[in-house]
Amino acid sequence: MAHTDTNQTPRGDSAEEFKTLEKLTDMIAYAYPILAQYPKSEKFTLVADIKRSMYDALRLCVKVGKRKSKKTALADLDVEIATLKRFVRISFTLKFLNMQHYKTWSGLLAEIGRMIGGMIKADNQTPPAS
Repeated sequence: MAHTDTNQTPRGDSAEEFKTLEKLTDMIAYAYPILAQYPKSEKFTLVADIKRSMYDALRLCVKVGKRKSKKTALADLDVEIATLKRFVRISFTLKFLNMQHYKTWSGLLAEIGRMIGGMIKADNQTPPAS
């Protein structure tokens, strides 16, 4: 009887998708207490937009893991992360974020962006299924 590794992922790139999903989840957990400190006047505007963008990115990351053809989902995820970076930059410009929070949050988003870029590059090098 052959030994089966129960930790084996169905596709080689699933490990990278899982790491990206975990990093995105960590970023959301980091952001939540910070968003709670935004002015009340921003609760239904900028804060809501940031939360929606984070959850959209999370959904897209899950979609990437579930799709055989990832190109469109990866492009959409890349756009959502770029949008989220702009929201964080706007928050810093409006002084809703201090320098330390801005650097940390931006750093997390940059790392996620690099991970997505790596998946896009790997997907572009994969020959189409026939």
